[in-house]
This record gives sequence, structure tokens and C-alpha cells, in this order.
Amino acid sequence: MSTSPLDLACEIVARATKHGADAADAVYAGGTALGVSVRNGVTEELERSETTDLGLRVFVGKRSAIVSTSTPDPAGFDALIEQALAMARVLPEDANAGFPNGVELIGRVETNTLDLMDPTETDATQLLDRARRTEDAGRAIEGVTNSAGASASWGRTQVALATSRGVAGQYGRTRHSISMSALAGHGTAMQRDYDYHSTVHLADLDAPETIGASAGRKAVARLDPVQPRTGVLPILFAPRIANSLLGHLAGAINGVAIARGTSFLKAHMGKRIFPADLRVIDDPHRQRGLRSRPFDGEGVQGATLDLVADGVLQHWLLDGRSARQLKLLSNGRAVRGASSPPSPGVSNLFFAPGTATPQELMSDIEEGIYITEMMGSAVNGITGDYSRGASGFMIRNGQLADPVAEFTVAGNLLDMFGRVQVANDLSFRFGMDSPTVRIDAMSVAGN
Repeated sequence: MSTSPLDLACEIVARATKHGADAADAVYAGGTALGVSVRNGVTEELERSETTDLGLRVFVGKRSAIVSTSTPDPAGFDALIEQALAMARVLPEDANAGFPNGVELIGRVETNTLDLMDPTETDATQLLDRARRTEDAGRAIEGVTNSAGASASWGRTQVALATSRGVAGQYGRTRHSISMSALAGHGTAMQRDYDYHSTVHLADLDAPETIGASAGRKAVARLDPVQPRTGVLPILFAPRIANSLLGHLAGAINGVAIARGTSFLKAHMGKRIFPADLRVIDDPHRQRGLRSRPFDGEGVQGATLDLVADGVLQHWLLDGRSARQLKLLSNGRAVRGASSPPSPGVSNLFFAPGTATPQELMSDIEEGIYITEMMGSAVNGITGDYSRGASGFMIRNGQLADPVAEFTVAGNLLDMFGRVQVANDLSFRFGMDSPTVRIDAMSVAGN
């Protein structure tokens, strides 16, 4: 009996074509996760989960259907296949259904060349020790009055993909993470801030003491905030916030949005949307990358892409279906789960760093704002209109000054992109990463 994830995926696909499917693919996604959290030294949560999902997609002409199971026993495959075929035969046709055309697919891939598996397995005792050390370091910072909790986790996932066109690939990934949220002040004057870190390999994870102390210092620094004045000011986005700009870009160049005509960038392919020295890169093959993968959800290897080069938009994010709608070729950006069809997405997405330090980037600002946290979202993907609540610090005469909160920053993403300046402090911490970003002339609604 087949037992490996890849063998299971290959077997159910082979059986599906024998049962009458014109084409089929299968995705296996399984994993183990262990997480703990503590608050004021007391264990609040200890959770272990194990998941196994096998999804089958069948094609009957231009009709398709997906079924999935959490008990991938080959003895039940025939019934699952018949269910999928019965569903496909009654669903409407989709003219764009099918596997990617005109692109090279992987063959059989079972080796992990991206260094995504850490053999170090972590138990609950070790995780509790990390969480407590993180919290102790945060609580030790002068001015911290309470803890909102610290957590640590470890996980391992396995992904396998097989298709009736000869794709047979699998890879694994591990993840280690720690985080803390600290409180400073009392009553209605209390302030909160946080820090966290997540890596593929434990050896790359910041020390618990580093994360805890950082969370504590950030919370204390936010005490006694004021509101900035209403006006038009230069804004600096801290790296942990600046990466949200990449998220808005990714949504706007998603092939589905482009095909539907629901993106403010739909008419901007080949046009300059950022300053001439700026690059945006999506790299699925980054060693130890949080979102790295040897192939996408349809078996396309997918090259590293300069989505934006010299400020000019170069690519949409395309899977097979959206590429067919736009009469283009997939560029290997399909993401999917076991029970969902492929859709376009990103891997390790980042702004290439600039040459100026963050301090140099703000050195000529007489009055501006350095944003460290944002909340709420009123971002219109069709028009690009942007408005979000924020908090952070005033910039006065080129230096960080008093904390500010309870204000809104607004603009239009296309205009904002055109004024982006990036610092040199890029660090790969989130999977979608940005250095410090400066955008001039943003509208601020304060007091």
C-alpha cells in the first residue's frame, strides 16, 4: 500500500484518469504544529495539532470539480473519484479551465534544494522555556507594567503535488517562531507594543531575550502620545508596516483582478509606477525563505521575477487560468490548498534596498511622522484610494521625537508608489519584506 504523500497523490491521479477523467491533479498538505503561550510566567496555552489533507481535482472537458479528504486511505480513493466526476459533470463549463499551457513543468522532484527543513525538532518544554525567557526579558524593561503574553511555536509541513501531465513533486518546510506583546503605563494611559520573529531554521531565530526586550522598549517609547496636526506631511513607514505596501501592490497585479478589470493598475503594464531606481522582486527560490518553494501549485518551477524594474511594472502574477484569460503564459505564481483551486499569489516578495540609511532618509524632514503601527483599512483596490489609522512618532528636524497616535494617513496608492523612497535596512523577517520607506506629501488627519 502506498504511504508516502507523493505516492498517494500519484496513485489517486492515476486512478482518476482510469475512471474517466480527462485530466486530474492532486495536492497533499500535511503537518505537525506545536505552540505554547505564557502570561506573567503562567502557561496559558499548550496546543499540538496534526493535519492531513488530500485534495483531488478532476477535469471532464471544460468542467472541473474538487473533492478532499482528511483520511487519505487508498481504499477510499475510488469512491472519492466517483464523487468528483459526478460533481464535474453537472457543473458549468469554464472556458479557461485546465493546466498551464506553453510553460515547462517539473518532472519528478523529491529533493529539497532550498534548505527548508530543519532537522531540529522542538518539544513543549523547550518552547515553554523560550516563551518564558522572552516574557521575562520584556517585563524586565523599566516602565513595562504588564505582559499581554509571549508565545513560541514550531511546525513542520509536507506538500506533494501530482498531475496527469507527469508532475510529481514534494517538499517539506519547518518553522520556528517567538513573539511577545508588552504593556507600559496604567489605566487609560496604557500603551502596548510587540515584537516577533519567525524562521525556517532554529539557528536563524533571534534570541528570546532580544525579542522580549524589543517589545518592552517599544511599548515604553509609546507612552503619553499626542495627536499630530492635520496637514500634508512626509511619512516614514517602519519595515514591519512598509511591507503592507507590497501587499497592496501584489493585490493590484494579481492576474484575477486584471482579468476582471478590478485593479487600479490594470492599464499600467510596461509603465513607470515607482521611481526609476526602484525594484520589486519575487523570489520563490530564496534559501531558507519563509515562502520559498521549488515549484508552484500547478507544477511550474517559476523563476525569480523583477515584478518592477527601474520603476516600471514588468509582470502580472499569473497562474494557468488567469494567464489563459489574459492570453499570456503562467509565470509560476499559483498557490493553492488541498481543497481549493489554484490562484495567483506571491512567494518571497520584497523591495530591493536603497543606499540611504533610515536616519539619512529622514535627515531633511523638518516635520513628519514615522509610523510603527497601522490599524483598520479603507483601501480601494479599484481606485487605489488609501486611508488607514496609524500611530508612531513625530519626526522633527530630522530626528524621532514624541510619540503620536489616533490619526489617519490617506492618499492614492498610485500617487504613493510614485513617491516611494527606500532605505538600506532590508531584513528578511516576514516573507513579504521591505526596508524603511519614505513617502512625501501624504494627508494626515489629526487634531
